[in-house]
This record gives sequence, C-alpha cells and structure tokens, in this order.
Amino acid sequence: MAKDHLERVRKVCLALPEVEEKPSHGAPTFFVKKKVFVMFADNHHNDGRIAIWCAASAEIQQALIEAEPDKFFRPPYVGVRGWIGINLNRVKDKELASHIRQAWLMIAPVKLHAALNAPARGE
Repeated sequence: MAKDHLERVRKVCLALPEVEEKPSHGAPTFFVKKKVFVMFADNHHNDGRIAIWCAASAEIQQALIEAEPDKFFRPPYVGVRGWIGINLNRVKDKELASHIRQAWLMIAPVKLHAALNAPARGE
C-alpha cells in the first residue's frame, strides 16, 4: 500500500517545474531548487501513518488540524515551522495535488512560479 501512495505523491510532485526526488533521512523527498517541499513518510518511527509532510504556513497548519484531525497532523521536526502532515489514506488525489502545489509555491523561488502555468513541452 505504501508503494501505491508513494506513486501518487511522486506523480504530482514530479509534474511540477524543476522538481527532483532524492532520498533524505531514509525517505523519498522532493526538492525544488535544492529546497525540500514534500517528504514521504512510511510509518515514521512506528507512528502507523503513510503520509506526506509538506510546507505550509503555521496558520494553515492550525486550521487544517482543527478542521480534520484524522486527516492532518503536526509532523515531528518540521511541524514547528508550520509544515503539515497529511494522512494519505484519508485524502483524494485532487486535494493531495492541491496541497502539494501549495507547498511547491511556498518553497520555489518566485521567479519560477510562472513556469507552473506554462504549457508543457510538446503541447
């Protein structure tokens, strides 16, 4: 099951401009311009979750956790910076893509944002 969820995350992340995947701290991690915006977490320290941790503001983190604590959580290490944990078993593809896109926008350099809406090569 974790492999299927990783493929969901990978598909969305790698479709964004200038993203690369590399292992970091033993987990698949997605970078834009050498900065992390999404980390995949498969039962991190036996927490029982298949999840991602992604960049978000502290305000968004708090609102999401308060609204749906079974779906969203404050991840260890990066949660103090506002990052949000998302239980992949509880989120549909469209919502997952939206959160990943917002994380990318938060971390990617502003001058790269225009590339997000540019047509893909060959279109």
